[in-house]
Amino acid sequence: MKLLLAILLTFQTANILVHPPIPNRADETIAIVVLDKPHSEQDIKQLIAPYKDVKLRRIFQEAIDGFSVQGSAEQIEKLTTQAHKQIIHVSAVTNYQAETEESIKIIGGEEVRSFFDQKNERLTGKGVTVGVIDTGVDYTHPDLRRNYAGGHDLVDNDRDPMETLAIGKATIHGTHVAGIIAANGKIKGVAPEAKIVAYRALGPGGGGTTEQVLAAIDQAIKDKVDIVNLSLGNDINGPDLPISLALNRAVDKGIVAVAASGNSGPNVWTVGSPGTASKAISVGASTPTLEIPSLLIEGTRDKIRLQPMEGSEKWALDRSLELVDGGIGRRKELQNVQGKMVLLQRGTLTFSEKAKNALDAGAKAVLIYNNTSGEFMGNLDTPMTIPVAALSKRDGGILQKEINKGSVSARVEVREERDRLADFSSRGPVTGTWEIKPDIVAPGVAIHSTIPGGYLSLQGTSMAAPHVAGACALIKQAHPDWTPLQIKAALMNTAKPLSSGASAENKDHTIKIGADSEPSYYRTYEQGAGRIQVDAAIHAPSLVSPSSIRFGKYTDESDRHIAHLHVENTSGRTQRYAFTIPKQVDGLSWHFPLSFTLEAGQAKEVSVELVVDPKLFKGKIHDGYLSLQAGEASMQIPYLYVLEEPGYPRVMGFDFGKGDRPGEYRYEVYLPGGAEEFGIALFNPEDYRFVGYLDSETNVKKGQLKKVIPADQVPAVGTYLVKVFAKKAGKEDFMERMIVIEEPEE
Repeated sequence: MKLLLAILLTFQTANILVHPPIPNRADETIAIVVLDKPHSEQDIKQLIAPYKDVKLRRIFQEAIDGFSVQGSAEQIEKLTTQAHKQIIHVSAVTNYQAETEESIKIIGGEEVRSFFDQKNERLTGKGVTVGVIDTGVDYTHPDLRRNYAGGHDLVDNDRDPMETLAIGKATIHGTHVAGIIAANGKIKGVAPEAKIVAYRALGPGGGGTTEQVLAAIDQAIKDKVDIVNLSLGNDINGPDLPISLALNRAVDKGIVAVAASGNSGPNVWTVGSPGTASKAISVGASTPTLEIPSLLIEGTRDKIRLQPMEGSEKWALDRSLELVDGGIGRRKELQNVQGKMVLLQRGTLTFSEKAKNALDAGAKAVLIYNNTSGEFMGNLDTPMTIPVAALSKRDGGILQKEINKGSVSARVEVREERDRLADFSSRGPVTGTWEIKPDIVAPGVAIHSTIPGGYLSLQGTSMAAPHVAGACALIKQAHPDWTPLQIKAALMNTAKPLSSGASAENKDHTIKIGADSEPSYYRTYEQGAGRIQVDAAIHAPSLVSPSSIRFGKYTDESDRHIAHLHVENTSGRTQRYAFTIPKQVDGLSWHFPLSFTLEAGQAKEVSVELVVDPKLFKGKIHDGYLSLQAGEASMQIPYLYVLEEPGYPRVMGFDFGKGDRPGEYRYEVYLPGGAEEFGIALFNPEDYRFVGYLDSETNVKKGQLKKVIPADQVPAVGTYLVKVFAKKAGKEDFMERMIVIEEPEE
């Protein structure tokens, strides 16, 4: 059984079945086993020797202490149970599917090219190596071939990490990511002279597994790269998944780890692994300068904001058009759209299929509205000669009502906008640890970069993360002795907190924000410290780490929370430091150190204390920015405090499939905080009639729950709607899925 994950692009595509490089028999599974300490290959073989049906696949010595095995779920369970003293974590292998330009100017990358390193060479990333764990890289691309420094293919197990080029399964993702980091030709990446080492962990169609990604991290550590970028992820918000643990290990070994936060926004608690890794730099997506069209229905005063799709023509309509309904965009639904603007509902067909059908039918423009609540952004996988835009389900419903009333005429107005948090960008916090993620944001919308055979604009946190990886390369060149912790601090300490209502011309990274951010500012667990400014990070006169503070969760035993900070003067002169007292909030009181002075190169450990009176404090989650005046600069340190069990999803990552024996089935589900009550209820999908329970339990521990349903307890053959629910602290969440029970094989 394998949980489906995704490359962090905002395509809408059909599901692709991806086969791992080593075939699985139908009655076998693959699992990652994390050990309590390093074991030799001989020790590991001896550990699994009693289990004849368990096959050793890979041994991990760098990213984690552990190994992967293949065999029946029953035998793997026996292995992990009987060797429990040596094993600290077991996880089923998960499937991953692939998550100068204006954006580089916005983050200060253009200014950096006039800066010099300690050898009096321009800052271009020269001498720095970046590992790209992705779908491979087209190292023959003219903009990348000079930067390519070799690699490994963990899918086919060879030394050729070329992108998949087979028709129908071709990939472009890794090459696009590599170009953002270090393209050096027709377009320039953030660090155009950095070296790229490619690790192909995702194969045909962009599919890969936990095992392959872990193997890539393991190899990157052996290769001693300086930075590693992972523009991939899943929808499980948990800090304890193997890849998150592996990235923490990579950082401990001196590698800067950069991970995309995910594309499951705008709801909170949507950040996914490995963007949940504590020591990695988790990256959300902001917008560069964009021309944003708004739709105006003639006869009304309200404007509807449109989100242009990458790959479509610009919205530059010079006249009003009639707006008509086109269903979901099937050809038979587009019989009367010649010369008109057509409204389509998201779903069933890909964005490109919908737009192509409308274009072929003579439409002049396409609007695709969401089929779930909220806004969204999208990419077209083929260029379109008419403008195509996305809009929210709510706005689509408004337009649908106007169309139903009669003839509707609409026109478009265009305005410039930038530095907004992308709607699709996943938000935190991290379940269990209450850590602020993402750490920072970077441009991830309408990003132009390299692909095999040319160039293309794409969007997603997959595009934001390599901006940060490239920025890290520039900082590493400027400060070769800085640790990953210092590089992360430099980026976060100098980031610009974004406001949903901020002026597009506001470029001041020393903007002051009180303890309670004004309503116009995004929350800390949505944007972290803010949008990166690499020019400011390189010249950071001081560093504060950790660069965000989690005060944790209130308990009956303690209402005092202390954060220990390391303050370092990296300037060449003596500086004075003083915390600004946050805005008064009932029930919260702060204790800061007295102002102090540090000489050049000097560092000091200080403590910040938060005291909570739960009788007076009314909030459940409190966040904001502590302001530290460091010489002439003001540094913002995001913080988060949790009073009560917050409203994170109680259940996620459900998967269901056949078991090892005829007639058996098994399921996996992730419970980030555990559950007082858990169950899987079955319904008839036609009339929603309750059929019964597939399973139910009480007082379930947090983490991944795996269970086999014996043949005599499996429901009758058929298709069911399942409601997977978990309840804790008075809050219940559920997921709905369709499952199929088939006739047992003879």
